Amino acid sequence: MAVLKVKFTKTKRDKLAQILWILNWVSVVSGIILFSLGLFLKIELKKRNEVMAKGNINSVPNMLISVGVIACIINFLGGKICYDCSDANKFSRWKLVMLPYIVCTFCFTFCILVGALMCYSMRNELEESLYLGLRDAIKFYKDTDIPGRCFLKKTVDLLQIGFRCCGNNGFRDWFEIQWVSPRYLNMASKEVLDRLKSNVDGKFLVDGVPFSCCNPSSPRPCIQYQLTNNSAHYNYDFLTEELNIWMKGCREALLDYYTGIMRSIGIAALLIWLFELSVLTGVRYLQTAMKNVLLLGDLQGESDGWLLENSFVETAKYNINIIKNLGKANQISTVSSMNDPNTDIQNTDCGKTNVTTKSIPAAR
Repeated sequence: MAVLKVKFTKTKRDKLAQILWILNWVSVVSGIILFSLGLFLKIELKKRNEVMAKGNINSVPNMLISVGVIACIINFLGGKICYDCSDANKFSRWKLVMLPYIVCTFCFTFCILVGALMCYSMRNELEESLYLGLRDAIKFYKDTDIPGRCFLKKTVDLLQIGFRCCGNNGFRDWFEIQWVSPRYLNMASKEVLDRLKSNVDGKFLVDGVPFSCCNPSSPRPCIQYQLTNNSAHYNYDFLTEELNIWMKGCREALLDYYTGIMRSIGIAALLIWLFELSVLTGVRYLQTAMKNVLLLGDLQGESDGWLLENSFVETAKYNINIIKNLGKANQISTVSSMNDPNTDIQNTDCGKTNVTTKSIPAAR
């Protein structure tokens, strides 16, 4: 029994073909939107690749870009097919193409759904990439004279100012590394030498942060050094002072930023997937209705259209049997070969046993 069978008149078939022709062109626009969203996300990730570790974070934008391009091609072809389906004579040349087209379009719409879900599952990979990338960027913050790292100070400073953040997880990350370049250290100073000797790594560690961590909205001048020393500053308590420097870590700030972008892109991709699924459903109805018209031979009469010719269970069993029999197409059945008269040939004994030899009469 057919699934969701609908009866179509000649007028309904023509209107369905015209509507699907318009919707396929709208789908071309949706493909351009998917392509644009993927390109936008790729550019946003590229902007801050200096503070991101290498990984598979570009898989989502690449997926959206690819799906967007395929959407434009498939829906352009679909518009042409639906336009010709308003004429039964023109439909004849597309009759063998429509079923493969519907199968390919179904796979394509499934890829849109996968791309939408990937936008929501990318958070963990992005968080790990940001953690490792920011850790290395902060570690090399002081290396302004080393080629390949001299840009990291500017990158980190602009990042902390723009996203109102400090450090990787928080401002205390700066306490664990030497972020002041050695060229600005007075090696003749006893205080500097004492700090260098105070740890096994010989680093100049201070309880201070770069200027880019300062909050310009703070009512008092920014306190960058001796942040944990209440006696070093007047009327200061580092446990309650929250307006002086940014308290949020840059990893959290960037993660929130990209999560918001990917959430919006995921919603847009889900809406496009639902739209493409509705268009695909209409194309399936049009294909089956036009096919039945040709079988009936009455081009002006009514015809049935459906999503599946048989029930879901029967269709699943049929497709499973096709898959199972794919590898058996070139195999010869042993039973058939035994009953085949063409293969029932007795073996000839080529040995010399029991063979009677006839003598050739001698010439007289």
